[in-house]
Amino acid sequence: MDSISTEVYRPAFTEPPSSKVSYTAAVGALVSPDISYGLPYPGACTKHVKNTFKRSRVYIICSATLSRVTKNLERLIEALEKENISVVGVQKGMRPHTPWSQIMEVVNEMREGNADCLVTLGAGSLTDGAKITVLALANGLTEATQLADYSVEAKNPKSRVKPPTVPLICIPTSLSGGEYFALAGGTDDITTKHKQAFLQDGMGVRLIILDAELALGTPWFHWLSTGMRSVDHCVEALTSLEATPTSDKDAEAGLRVLIPWLLKTKSDEGNVDARHQCQMAVILGMKSIRAGIPMGGSHAIGHQLGPMGVGHGVTSCIMCPAVMKWNIAHGSHIPEIQKKQDKIREILWSEKAAAELFTKSGLKKESADLGDLLDAFIRALGLPRTLKEVNIDRDQIDRLSRRTLDDAWAPTNPIPLTTPEQVKSILEMVVG
Repeated sequence: MDSISTEVYRPAFTEPPSSKVSYTAAVGALVSPDISYGLPYPGACTKHVKNTFKRSRVYIICSATLSRVTKNLERLIEALEKENISVVGVQKGMRPHTPWSQIMEVVNEMREGNADCLVTLGAGSLTDGAKITVLALANGLTEATQLADYSVEAKNPKSRVKPPTVPLICIPTSLSGGEYFALAGGTDDITTKHKQAFLQDGMGVRLIILDAELALGTPWFHWLSTGMRSVDHCVEALTSLEATPTSDKDAEAGLRVLIPWLLKTKSDEGNVDARHQCQMAVILGMKSIRAGIPMGGSHAIGHQLGPMGVGHGVTSCIMCPAVMKWNIAHGSHIPEIQKKQDKIREILWSEKAAAELFTKSGLKKESADLGDLLDAFIRALGLPRTLKEVNIDRDQIDRLSRRTLDDAWAPTNPIPLTTPEQVKSILEMVVG
């Protein structure tokens, strides 16, 4: 990528999210983020804290790894303080699955420090945690158990939920894409140990700052596996029986960027342009989620693998090809399933880098199905393809199969997943 001397600052999306994904929030009350790229993240963040949001007291949640092995956090703090913006607190790391107790630690520290802006540096659990933090802060919560009344699953939901007033700025370092959607997940680590979703009026990230140079510090495994998560967004959107011409167009565009540039990142980790292109493609992948196009079996099973210690990107590496093969094997009575997968096969073969990979892997255009192509792609990235590789044993499959049926996207698979036996037959394909 040529050096960008000026900032690009614009809305990430031109359309509002669908009512299908608003849950407990009013559609018009959900935040749609702006994006900024072209400036180094310290300067971009400082500029928008001071000029766009007119704030002066920042709290930062930073990735534990970034804070431990890089000077990226120090660079951000130095830039903010140089412009007389106080950093009133720092949380280094967020534990997996975003525990409510840790969220409330941040909420109480922000309240004590009179913080008026929240910034995240990193990705994953801390993004979800930040989205819930500003909601809890706005509603005066002081204890973790109070969050139960604000979740999508609340038994006694609050009737008058105040929208967040503290702007949230995210500086992501992966391709998982959670910062582009207002929905957040957090785990009740006090009583039920159950992860719950949160989506209330006014929730969401206000600004996403993309810095490809910063992303160079993300280890290749994490970068590529979260990139595969975005590929999975595109694939399951294109194969959804509820897809629209618009969602198909966006998902195809996302695939056409992700496939070659993820391969480029694998062969040249220091390629800044590859990192930037992948960051932009994530937005295309998230459009279908915001539009209410339901995902399928790969996401449904993946959501259950997450609490078992498997990263969401890695779940896509293992499950997406298997689900595609299973849908074909069990969907002969629905011609649209084959038609949609054939369309993706055409897209992949038409990309030069992908076609060269497939040919080198011994695949033939007339006989290789979509699962075969995805398998070859994931192996070329050096990512896991079996449950064995992520320490999931065969004796865990029955429980995993039952839990998958509770996921909202199990019944929206092109062949609805309604029995444990169906899920088990998919998992058996990837035991290893």
